[in-house]
Amino acid sequence: MKHAVQEIAAPVVEATGRLLHLDPRRGTLADTRIDALPELLRPGDLLVVNDAATLPASLHGVVGGEPVELRLAGEETDGTWRAVAFGAGDWRTPTESRPPPPTLAPGDVLHLGPGLRARVVDRSEVSERLLRIRFETPRERLWAALYQHGRPVQYAYESAPLPLARVQTPYAARPWASEMPSAGRPLRLELLARIRARGVGIASLTHAAGLSSTGDPALDVALPLPERYEIPASTVAAVALARRSGGRVVAVGTTVVRALEGAARSGGGDLRPGSGVTDLRIGQGFEPRVVNGLLSGIHARESSHFELLSAFLPGAFALLYTLHVITGGYRGHEFGDSTLVLG
Repeated sequence: MKHAVQEIAAPVVEATGRLLHLDPRRGTLADTRIDALPELLRPGDLLVVNDAATLPASLHGVVGGEPVELRLAGEETDGTWRAVAFGAGDWRTPTESRPPPPTLAPGDVLHLGPGLRARVVDRSEVSERLLRIRFETPRERLWAALYQHGRPVQYAYESAPLPLARVQTPYAARPWASEMPSAGRPLRLELLARIRARGVGIASLTHAAGLSSTGDPALDVALPLPERYEIPASTVAAVALARRSGGRVVAVGTTVVRALEGAARSGGGDLRPGSGVTDLRIGQGFEPRVVNGLLSGIHARESSHFELLSAFLPGAFALLYTLHVITGGYRGHEFGDSTLVLG
């Protein structure tokens, strides 16, 4: 299905294209650029990307006459959606400073635009702002309504609203992601072609990347929430081939790590194709069974993404990474610089 892309002019401060290469085995850090990625990979390696396209996951509307914003946090297998509710205001106010939403209870109806309504099914014990909703718009009209009334999740550190086209990776396919799987943003098609020409395989999976922040401390601690994934047979075969030939499996983004490692654990240690939902939380001391390296963004120590990054780094090396990022002026956030952890 084709969806209309919002055309909203928005100057985005681009990253500098910097890449911090960490080699945990040697204990080295090297400042380089994302264009050097092909030379940091070896023939026989495999790069695995998340091809989920970013949804217009921010919906503004009213409930009981009061303003509310819903941010979709993923579709469930039964057709309901998880969503996080926010009060009055918009992206210009940092997430943690937004007022709370009106109290919502099962049965409440949210009016999110002409022809787009959702009913609250239940709310989470973790936070009353985390809801499960069901859209009352017929399925055949739902996607058109979402793309008509929704906007991508916005960020207060930007100076203008982001258009939907600006929060897509170059290889985006199915609209599953609440926010952009941003580790893949700098992988331009020309760069991917150079990687292939070096003899490195490229495979894909689809993982429903969720929200990165909610502004609710209790809910933020619980992130990432369980997320669905689908791994094609061709990707499983590519992983097996890389491992047989001595190649390294390099995940592009934390979502790819969760999908591959979550699927392997649900399969008793064997990676199998198919769909599933993973609640896997990865941090210090975690031992990956599938993934050997990670291409990710620049992450602050308090973030769940940093916890996952630290699974690939010895404790002291994680601290060294943090100091190097700060003193080296690396940029974080969705449009920031990149980190490659690969021995």
